[in-house]
Amino acid sequence: MSSLTVELTAPNGKKYTQPTGLFINNEWVPGSKGNKITSINPTDESEITEVHAAEPEDVDKAVEAARAAFKGPWREMPPTERGDLMYKLSQLVEANKELLATIETWDNGKPYSVALNEDLAEVSGCLKYYAGYADKIHGQVIDTSTAKLAYTIREPVGVCGQIIPWNYPLGMAAWKLGPALACGNTVVIKAAEQTPLSILVLANLIKDAGFPPGVVNVLNGYGRVAGAAIASHLGIDKVAFTGSTATGREIMKMASVNMKNITLETGGKSPLIVFEDADMEQAVKWSHIGIMSNMGQICTATSRILVQDSIYDQFVEAFKKQVESTSKIGDPFSDETFQGPQVTKAQYERVLGYIEAGKSEGATLALGGEAYKNVGHGKGFFVTPTVFTNVKASMRVFREEVFGPFVVIVSFKTEEEALEKANDTTYGLGSAIFTKDIVKAHRMARKIEAGMVWINSSQDSDFRIPFGGVKQSGIGRELGEAGLEAYTNKKAVHVNLGTWL
Repeated sequence: MSSLTVELTAPNGKKYTQPTGLFINNEWVPGSKGNKITSINPTDESEITEVHAAEPEDVDKAVEAARAAFKGPWREMPPTERGDLMYKLSQLVEANKELLATIETWDNGKPYSVALNEDLAEVSGCLKYYAGYADKIHGQVIDTSTAKLAYTIREPVGVCGQIIPWNYPLGMAAWKLGPALACGNTVVIKAAEQTPLSILVLANLIKDAGFPPGVVNVLNGYGRVAGAAIASHLGIDKVAFTGSTATGREIMKMASVNMKNITLETGGKSPLIVFEDADMEQAVKWSHIGIMSNMGQICTATSRILVQDSIYDQFVEAFKKQVESTSKIGDPFSDETFQGPQVTKAQYERVLGYIEAGKSEGATLALGGEAYKNVGHGKGFFVTPTVFTNVKASMRVFREEVFGPFVVIVSFKTEEEALEKANDTTYGLGSAIFTKDIVKAHRMARKIEAGMVWINSSQDSDFRIPFGGVKQSGIGRELGEAGLEAYTNKKAVHVNLGTWL
């Protein structure tokens, strides 16, 4: 065990023991080939530590453990007891939220205040929410005639492979673990290689909560190796993935090997529409949150702001002032920081690349658009909040997901034009509408091609409400009662009570 942990002190002075191995069957084990993933602090580009990287052989071991647990103690455990374990885990997350938030901030770069007060609150809340569902997943009796009793049983799918992204490492883990465990499945979950640390600490809490060995197995590994092994594994019955649309397509192909049940939550280029009758102050503030929170690294980020032409110039100026006054860039452990670094050098360079693309295509750079080197000693993956205007629908910056503090603001004349521009995308994850006309708001909500519509807000998702997209933004829904559907199979039972031959 000693060789699979390391004592670390975070930048805020928090000392803790960081697991570095693979969590299989409630034990820490090394990767089969000894390969490692290096975790980099995006604030100063320093190395935090190394963790073991899972190989296909390690995925095999994790799946074997998950299958044994599924066939054994977990499947036989009364659902109320499953719920009790999940509730205990939610309490352990709450008790350790300062540590978990510290690790998220150090490894990911998001502001500590956000990690603590928003992300960790969602993790514990989501687990508690689904703990309450564990003994409330029912089938139904279907009345056909007095000669037949027909009923359904909702059974767990089996062994679930879950692949989570780097933008909300623990939050996305909770979104997937919650419904899977409530429904009686077992799990092999893989963190993103960019943010490998926090989920390993969560694994210890899972064991401390009393989950039987093999119920949850936690692997770190590269997507092309461990992720691919999970998606294509014949012993895995379902795969759930959150990440880019391109990777989602690959996951879907690999999962077809045994026709896995799949849930995909992929990319977005979400529109936010501001009509001339909107509350301007609220529209500006919510628009800023909608794209600039979490360094713009949100799948549902409302990164295309469409503003009615009569208020376009007024909105642009107000939005720029809001960015300048609110988007304070700095050390993510500082209470005053709104925006930390992008998660990795690759993501940092991606955002800078789109800034150059916007310029070269003829859009107007209205604000920001450069690397920010005024934190610490000039290190870190910081980008100034970027606003482009005079953007055409044919431009890459209008059509492609940037995943950074990067927004385009486009004008429209009529409701019909706003709808046409909003739907002119291969994506369909989130969307937002700002207007005081409630009839228009609901009319637009019906016609926008997206899985979610916010009216007079943006990004205020809730674990009690379904989350997911249409078109190339994914398949299926997470969260809410709808999130349970993907983790159960409905078995129909026919009982002959009198149709004798």
